[in-house]
Amino acid sequence: MELHDVWFVLIAVLWTGYFFLEGFDFGVGILTRLLARDRAEKRVLINTIGPVWDGNEVWLLTAGGATFAAFPEWYATLFSGFYLPLLLILVCLIVRGVAFEYRAKRPEENWQRNWETAIFWTSLLPAFLWGVAFGNIVHGVKIDAEFEYVGNVWDLLNPYALLGGLVTLTLFTFHGTVFTALKTVGEIRERARRLALRVGLVTAVLASAFLLWTQADRGDGTSLVVLTVAVAALVVALLANRAGREGWAFTLSGLTIVAAVAMLFLTLFPNVMPSTLDADWSLTVTNASSSPYTLKIMTWLAVIATPVVLLYQGWTYWVFRKRIGTQHIADPVH
Repeated sequence: MELHDVWFVLIAVLWTGYFFLEGFDFGVGILTRLLARDRAEKRVLINTIGPVWDGNEVWLLTAGGATFAAFPEWYATLFSGFYLPLLLILVCLIVRGVAFEYRAKRPEENWQRNWETAIFWTSLLPAFLWGVAFGNIVHGVKIDAEFEYVGNVWDLLNPYALLGGLVTLTLFTFHGTVFTALKTVGEIRERARRLALRVGLVTAVLASAFLLWTQADRGDGTSLVVLTVAVAALVVALLANRAGREGWAFTLSGLTIVAAVAMLFLTLFPNVMPSTLDADWSLTVTNASSSPYTLKIMTWLAVIATPVVLLYQGWTYWVFRKRIGTQHIADPVH
């Protein structure tokens, strides 16, 4: 296997890790409006992800940096062609981080309610837009012979990509709901389990349609196996949630995300951005990659740094593993 193939796989792993972790993160943010009934319950939801949300975003930074270094042509075409949606995602992530930090700085109800509204919308919009972006990457966009995107923002709002956005939105919400059931106690836990069933059924319909469309468009035998794993994991996650096995439900909802993202990258390879104008103008792992020397240096750095990052993040989740409820929420001090 060539180094550019290795780095395609590594970037796929980074995006998979990001969607697995940030997926429930976004889902919990959305639930602050859908599930929480009062301020105390909103604080419970926010506290379930409070220690980990910023660490989850490190996966995005690493995936973007790896793409820039390993496949500069891919990075340039992607960020120039998808400038507006990616800028909107970036603004949402910035505002979302500020909202988590500033929400409790003042006691006024309007102040806290406005930041909670910001958390909801800056969780919902990226959850939808990431699906739109990856739907376009897999389906293909207008790239010319100079490897430049020549379409416009409206070209990105095609039916396949919009369906992809709905899939990531509902799948991340479902992932966040089972995470909430796993991390909470009391009434909010029971309501999260009931909501997970409803959201999960909608997710199953949308995800099945999207993955079958992907399979029909670009799939092969391997992608069909992964598609089956994704759908089966989602169905079993629903059954585990109904049985009150939150740990299994969360694991299987995560497996659904992993399998779905893996299928997208399997159907994409060896392209990194297909051209809908001419197949010969598509960006591939060969014509979009950096030099072999650059990839070699990056590989050694990844071998050294990756275990440290994984150990540290794993330790963080272990430290904050206990369930919480409204009884654990202290009165605010200002």
